[in-house]
Amino acid sequence: MTMKRFKKDTPVYFDYKDVKTLQRFIDIYGRIKSVGKTGLSAKQQRQIAVAIKRARHLAMLPFQIQG
Repeated sequence: MTMKRFKKDTPVYFDYKDVKTLQRFIDIYGRIKSVGKTGLSAKQQRQIAVAIKRARHLAMLPFQIQG
């Protein structure tokens, strides 16, 4: 059984420039966390995915963690 963690303090809109918030939804390998781990709705999960992908293309977030 997975714990839903971020449901309480999720923003209404996910901004691609807010890297600190986006990093909470990425695991140590740079992958986007699943709905079960984030506790977001399907609509919010799509919004966070778009925001993370935009931040990656602007080099604000890494595509993949080296190491």
